[in-house]
Amino acid sequence: MDVQGHTVVATTLPDNPSDLGRCSAISKQRPLGGSLGTVMDVASFAESSRLRIVIGKGGVGKTAVTCAIATAVARTGRRVLILELEGRPEIPEAFGATESLTYEPTRLVSDDSGGWVDARRVKPDDALIEYLAEHGMGRVAKRLSTSGLLDVVAGAIPGIRDVLVLGKIKQLVNERAIDLVLLDAPATGHAMTLLTSPSSLVGVARGGPVRHQADEVVAMLSDPALAQVTLVTLAEELPVTEAIEAAYLIEDKAGVALGPVIANRVTTAASGLEVPAAQAARRADVELSAELEAALDEAATFVRHRAERCDVALRRLRHELPLDVIVLPELDAEALGPDEITELADALGAALEALTP
Repeated sequence: MDVQGHTVVATTLPDNPSDLGRCSAISKQRPLGGSLGTVMDVASFAESSRLRIVIGKGGVGKTAVTCAIATAVARTGRRVLILELEGRPEIPEAFGATESLTYEPTRLVSDDSGGWVDARRVKPDDALIEYLAEHGMGRVAKRLSTSGLLDVVAGAIPGIRDVLVLGKIKQLVNERAIDLVLLDAPATGHAMTLLTSPSSLVGVARGGPVRHQADEVVAMLSDPALAQVTLVTLAEELPVTEAIEAAYLIEDKAGVALGPVIANRVTTAASGLEVPAAQAARRADVELSAELEAALDEAATFVRHRAERCDVALRRLRHELPLDVIVLPELDAEALGPDEITELADALGAALEALTP
């Protein structure tokens, strides 16, 4: 498979980890934007870019990771704004809030350090109305809104919705009262459309305010100090394959630099799981029924095999992408709330510090 000039060979890693070096990998014509071996902690991670666009396939825990990043950064005394585009309830729920996000910011966290986390939803229609109002067409905007003609206006210029949403994000990135903007982006496919629309519009629009807006958005996305993408994946074969392909597409088609990749919900095997339950019970002077011993052995085997598969997937990810990889643990929780987000934020901070050479 060829992905924008990079040859990607779909691979299945061998069961024997020693055979890893014989697996096919991406033939890299140029390095990706992330850098290996940099000194990193939560503060430097936050300062590396004003806008962090969190992208991942559905089901990888992208929103939970976004909330964990926000929590960790707010603890350093920084002011964080989470942006959401689809009206989903997961962000406020993760912080224990019940109100839906609106176009106006909602305070979700106030940290003792002085940092905070706000969140707001940015809808294309709201961005279009605000854009028209700022260009002296406030009355027109109100009429379009009440008449239902906004879709007609937006549809007249392909990509205009995405450009206006990104233009609003650019405006928020430039606000000095905010230290970090986190965009909980749509799933990877839609996110790619969002990020490539400005350059596409620049290619067809000769001039005018819309072209100017697109130019400014392209400039923001192409500056790593202003915008970077954080890919979220799972330590599984298919999600890792998709993350590798997405990484090169994002840099080559959208021109956005990549920061560290986050592998979420990674299983690790606790020490001692290799010891049979009967042997462990004798050591602890505990009696177990044969049925319970068998169940415990089966569970331990399952966890060990899952951890081994995660390890192979992570080594493949590191082998095929020249980016730092942050590993977050699998949590024993059916739903994510403030306690789980705090646990993920702790793990994120520890993982970032572990990247320091």
